[in-house]
Amino acid sequence: MEPRLTHQVEDAVATVVIGNPAKLNSMTAAMWRALPPLLDGLAADPAVRALVLTGEGGTFCAGADISTLRGSPAEAQSLAVAAEEALAAFPKPTLAAVRGHCVGGGSQLAAACDLRFAEAGALFGVTPAKLGIVYPAASTRRLVSLVGPAATKYLLFSGELIDAERALRTGLVDEVLPPGGLDKRVAEFTGVLAARSQLTQAAAKEFANGRTDRDAHWAAQARGSGETAEGVGAFLERRQPRFTWAVPPRG
Repeated sequence: MEPRLTHQVEDAVATVVIGNPAKLNSMTAAMWRALPPLLDGLAADPAVRALVLTGEGGTFCAGADISTLRGSPAEAQSLAVAAEEALAAFPKPTLAAVRGHCVGGGSQLAAACDLRFAEAGALFGVTPAKLGIVYPAASTRRLVSLVGPAATKYLLFSGELIDAERALRTGLVDEVLPPGGLDKRVAEFTGVLAARSQLTQAAAKEFANGRTDRDAHWAAQARGSGETAEGVGAFLERRQPRFTWAVPPRG
């Protein structure tokens, strides 16, 4: 079967699956190129309120297909960075569901998600030092923002793999689930995300990512959205809120 990205949308959650099981779900050049337009389409879909990125079978992603580095390493890296940035810019909550290997470009993609849940036994590594590659500046800064300078240096200097428990301690992972428990927990948590206010989430995502020029924009959105009135009304009436504000299409 050809390496590919597949996706489905169910209960307001889009699930994107990295599929190249013959090579531990390594990303080919075609897969890197396919991810940004796929994400654009899902971002524009009003039925999608959250996104899960995962790998086919028992592993997440072992990185870039090394054969893609034989021709132009710089071009291969630029494709990976473009895909990573598209994932980081996705305007709705994103979650990486990780089992097995999450290495190299796989860790790059997982770090670009808002959250990372891992199954016990998962292994994480950032391995450019094994290939003599300079890790991209933006990717390095993103890793620092997650785990801090010391852990980033450990990962990048050594290229060593760490287990899920250590990844949890460093902040690279948000939750570790027992074997067999990942899918249930991801479904449960993304159901929570899909029920919450997209206005709150979209504003929080921009603020948390460091954007400082949109305070007035989000204040105006809050005033005109009716989200607060709905949330407070639902609380007082002891019912589930029906939040209707939606992320606008990107022009």
